[in-house]
Amino acid sequence: TPDEMAQNEQSLTGDYLARRRCIRAAERCREPDHGWIRLAGARGNNLKNVTVEFPLGVLCLVTGVSGSGKSTLVQDTLYPALCRRLRKDAPKPYPHDDVFGDGQLDDVIMVDQSPIGRSPRSNPVTYLKAFDEIRSVFAETIEARTRGYSASHFSFNVDGGRCPVCEGDGHIAIDMQFLADVYMRCGECGGARYRKEILDIKVRGRNISEVLEMTVREAFTFFRGRPKVQARLKRLIDVGLDYVRLGQPANTLSGGEAQRLKLAAYMSTAKRGRCLFILDEPTTGLHFADIVQLLDCFDALLSVGHSLIVVEHNLQMMKTADYIIDLGPGAAEEGGRIVAKGTPEMIARNSASITGRFLAEVLRQDEVG
Repeated sequence: TPDEMAQNEQSLTGDYLARRRCIRAAERCREPDHGWIRLAGARGNNLKNVTVEFPLGVLCLVTGVSGSGKSTLVQDTLYPALCRRLRKDAPKPYPHDDVFGDGQLDDVIMVDQSPIGRSPRSNPVTYLKAFDEIRSVFAETIEARTRGYSASHFSFNVDGGRCPVCEGDGHIAIDMQFLADVYMRCGECGGARYRKEILDIKVRGRNISEVLEMTVREAFTFFRGRPKVQARLKRLIDVGLDYVRLGQPANTLSGGEAQRLKLAAYMSTAKRGRCLFILDEPTTGLHFADIVQLLDCFDALLSVGHSLIVVEHNLQMMKTADYIIDLGPGAAEEGGRIVAKGTPEMIARNSASITGRFLAEVLRQDEVG
């Protein structure tokens, strides 16, 4: 039961249930002194011709009940409106009058939960370019150099080292005509993806196929002394993806996992320019401890001058925000208005905000400890 879990001091989940650990609100909110983005006259879907100011340089959350207009405001209006100003390559935004303040940004990036790839050939380490470094490690071994193998021989996407039968897939697709294809493990490579002679090349006793079966955490330890590989894997650990396998097909990742993988990739360019990152419910499916790691990533982005706008329902995330814009008061036609705005404490004190009622209780629990 939850009570039994809370009493178990060996359980990380129990620690959070018993409040031996907790996600603490910031002692002091960041001041919105990096400027503001002003979206005027937003009236798409159920939005009631609202004008909204979003602070830059801070963690800004957009909250409200489901159907209150959060996605319409942020994803369908603000994001494409800014893209048209900054990149000239965006879909048409929902109806609005104008957007001001885009000159304070170099780019706007939507980190959504859409799949990063539909092909099983794409995986976390290919997406982050870490596989390039891993292949180079194998190509640098004495045996690989003796045989004349280059890094490309350790790729399952090109001829040379990959299995010639399954072409690096590790399985064979059986066409069932009117039914979904059936996949069978390749009889030639046994699902390892590579030619036997490539699998003979080992680093610390492991071949390239075995490395792809490691989790990110295992691989980070395995590649000690290889800072380039570890630096890329560390990004995955920082966003709470230490448990995924290096070679896990991208099309098997959940929406939340895909979103965090994208965030890990963007963090590699975190020092380039002034970017506004927009995320939609990044805490979906995350453990309390994972949320702490995610907040550390947000802090890293903010510390170098970037900005964050996050659509969120999670109260633990709300209490860590610097600024909240709460939509409502209800859903559909009862929503689409700005009910409250300001720090978490200001939202909690606003009697008109449904979000504020629940947030106030969470903040009270923190005070009690």
